[in-house]
Amino acid sequence: MEEVVRIERIAAGGDGVGHLADGRAVFVPRAAAGDLALISITRQATRFARARIRELVEPGPDRIEPLCSHYRDDDCGGCQLQHLNAASQREARRRIAGDALRRIGKQTVEDPVLTPAAADWGYRTKITLTRGTSGRLGFHRVDRPDSVFPLDRCPVAAPGVNDLWVRFRQSRGLWPASLARVVLRLDRTGGEHVIIETGEGPIWTGGKTLQAAVRRAASLTVWWRPFEGAVRAVGGSDTAYPAAAFEQINPAMGDQVRAAAIAALGNVTGQRIWDLYAGIGETSALLAERGARVQSVEWDRRAVEEAERRHREAGLTVDRVVGSVEAAVASLGHPDQVITNPPRTGMDPRVIEALKTRAPARIVYISCDPATLARDIARLASSAEFRVLSAECYDLFPQTAHVESVAVLERV
Repeated sequence: MEEVVRIERIAAGGDGVGHLADGRAVFVPRAAAGDLALISITRQATRFARARIRELVEPGPDRIEPLCSHYRDDDCGGCQLQHLNAASQREARRRIAGDALRRIGKQTVEDPVLTPAAADWGYRTKITLTRGTSGRLGFHRVDRPDSVFPLDRCPVAAPGVNDLWVRFRQSRGLWPASLARVVLRLDRTGGEHVIIETGEGPIWTGGKTLQAAVRRAASLTVWWRPFEGAVRAVGGSDTAYPAAAFEQINPAMGDQVRAAAIAALGNVTGQRIWDLYAGIGETSALLAERGARVQSVEWDRRAVEEAERRHREAGLTVDRVVGSVEAAVASLGHPDQVITNPPRTGMDPRVIEALKTRAPARIVYISCDPATLARDIARLASSAEFRVLSAECYDLFPQTAHVESVAVLERV
């Protein structure tokens, strides 16, 4: 089925949205607001449809030629908005965040202010490649998660990541036969990390050989995550930075987010502050430096060990808890204020209930998903315990439909 539609806006996820002749919304990847396009329907539902552009009849005013050949020619699914100019991309991300707060969070707010990225290209310090049926590593195609195209280079990735990718793919003869995915990552100290993920198969013993082949001047650690197993260092230092631990893939912008979150707490001297989903303890360290009594919670033991090392070297005192946040909050002391930075899935309902029961004066919520942020805000505000004081966005993921948000909730 084909139809000509006018694209009206960009929706969450990055698709353009228009309406079919029968009134249903239609979601179209790689579309721009104002496009007039002949589309081909790829999926039908009662209230909506999905489609692909078959012919661009009239381009919208914000449409540009994408920089990346993989985006143009291979339908790379890693980016969603390369076909839009930078200003319209930023506006789309603001609208996505604002729409989530209004529609899901039930808040009466304008679209949040967005702090632009320091760099629109070459910012990403981590990429994940999947092994396709051809045996070559690459990225997934948009709307076709089972299809992988071979990667040449990624202009969104930092130059050092692309350089590491060149060296890694030249070592193909050393890859384990059961290789399923590989993560390439740079840490803040300049160290390089290769995380090998394998399917079912024999124990892999080639980590040191691969590390020697791929390493150049920088420190490089090879990690192995066996099928249904824990990640471990198999080449290089086994005390290296924990490459599987969470860290922002845009470190410069991540620092701005962290600074804004801490500033929102005001004077924390002598206060008990919860740092939930604490990662490697960077936020905890900044809070402790400001005189706070910090209780941090993180489930990843290696991340907590890295946090402990950093805090010890800096002479900082932090009460660190290893475990899930939902299990730990019941045993923590009453917080004066809270910083929470959960994964994309948001906070467990048990954490929400603990926050409502403990009723800290302020909660600063850092989120990479406007929808789950809005959902959790609605839950926190459902009984009028908290109200949203402010919400801001930070442009950590240019060329994509993703955005980082910092929301400040105040006890009523």
